[in-house]
Amino acid sequence: MPVAGMIVCFAAIAFTATAEDWPRWGGNDQGRNMFSPAKGLPSAIQPGKFKPNSEEIDLATTKNVKWIAKLGSQSYGNPVVSRGVLLVGTNNATPRDPRFKDDKSVLYALRESDGALLWQLTVPKLASGKVNDWEYLGLLSSPCVEGDRVYVVTSRCEVLCLDLHGQANGNQGPFMDEGQYVAGPGKPKVEVLPTDADILWKYDMMDELGVFPHNASNCSVIIEGDSVFVCTSNGQDWTHVNIPSPQSPSFIALDKNTGELIGEDNAGVGPRILHGQWTSPSIGKVNGKTQVFFGGGDGVLYALDAKPVKEGDTNTLKTIWSFDCVPPEYKKDKNGKNIKYPAAEGPSEVNATPVFYKDRVYVAVGQDPEHGEGVGRLLCIDPTKEGDVTSTALIWDYKGIKRSISTVSIDPENGLLYIADFSGFVHCLDADTGKLHWVHDMQAHMWGSTLVVDGKVYVGDEDGDLVVFASSKEKKILSECNLGAPVLSTPIVANGIMYLTSQTHLFAVGDGAKPVEAAVKP
Repeated sequence: MPVAGMIVCFAAIAFTATAEDWPRWGGNDQGRNMFSPAKGLPSAIQPGKFKPNSEEIDLATTKNVKWIAKLGSQSYGNPVVSRGVLLVGTNNATPRDPRFKDDKSVLYALRESDGALLWQLTVPKLASGKVNDWEYLGLLSSPCVEGDRVYVVTSRCEVLCLDLHGQANGNQGPFMDEGQYVAGPGKPKVEVLPTDADILWKYDMMDELGVFPHNASNCSVIIEGDSVFVCTSNGQDWTHVNIPSPQSPSFIALDKNTGELIGEDNAGVGPRILHGQWTSPSIGKVNGKTQVFFGGGDGVLYALDAKPVKEGDTNTLKTIWSFDCVPPEYKKDKNGKNIKYPAAEGPSEVNATPVFYKDRVYVAVGQDPEHGEGVGRLLCIDPTKEGDVTSTALIWDYKGIKRSISTVSIDPENGLLYIADFSGFVHCLDADTGKLHWVHDMQAHMWGSTLVVDGKVYVGDEDGDLVVFASSKEKKILSECNLGAPVLSTPIVANGIMYLTSQTHLFAVGDGAKPVEAAVKP
């Protein structure tokens, strides 16, 4: 693509945020409820057929599909949309940049209107290999956009701040070595092009904090004031027994303007990590104080004070309360013997994103999907108490769910809560009381979460099936289709268009949408 054409097409975008953008995991809701107030979304789509001997889908065979973008071969992160730009993580199995043809993580910036590529962040793999940076997983983090800045956690366990415009408006500082970054350490730097990402600052959590991510780093950060809150992904090494960095923090705050470390947790999770830590934080205001909610690798849900406090040489994010989400019967058997992790009947960590909704926190427990199926627990917690609130803050729990890494979605119009579990069941409960209304067996594992919008519930599974339910106390399936590849992420809605991500393609879907070809081919 000609450089001049790239600059012209990018300059044509109106960089004005709208209330209907989806700028972070959870949209415009700091509490991360997977709900959109949008109306007029389709009850059914036809995702189309592949052209012969091709990975390209024939738009003429689709229905309610506006455009389709080819991704890599593995895509787990959820897209976000802000100011006319869609951002989505994937791997480099289908290279768009001829300079990079090997295994790398990639963040694509696509034009919202037609899916044309604007720029991409290319992330080299860590030299330590799969123990820290599993091959071909790609970029797992769902970015967080504020203004014209993009905050994302890379597969190298870094927090990056990027310019939403990419390099099209010049290389903005203070970070100026993008050519070396995308090439990788010790390799000849490459020429920086207008189609490259513009890195504003970088914070390397492995170098700065000594953390040891287990297989992958994936946190979708959240911003409050001038603070960026991040889970460090600290975990075990390849032995699945040893924790190399037990004293390193699990949760931190960075200055959003400079990337400077401004706070770290005092929860002391490190020595208790069961495997890894892959949670993303949410935020809620409780009794006038802002709390940041993190799921721990020890199975405990933590609420931290959003304002760091100076304690000696450390700025501390103090723990307001903690709740052990693993019930006693998952820790010891009937004979009082410890149940060893990762046994199916045993304890789990909290990998799901906690959801703050109407002064309550909702979260489920689960494990690395490679561990398979097992017992789970969905909890509704009162966040108004302090200290260890395990015995005092439970409002209700539901043990009919299996292990889950999914985030709940709550429909504010009827108070119904939806959640998927890894065993492949979708559960509908009353958010207020925990009463179960129905369960649906998708008959395939589920990694992503449900989305509630327009009186409907959308969810996908590992077989590539997308099911649309009516949001109601009675189970009603409105439609089913198959996206042609596993769906391991969560649908989102921005400006009246739904975005569905399979492992290999991203679909822009709208009721009555007519196909559009990208004005500038990638």
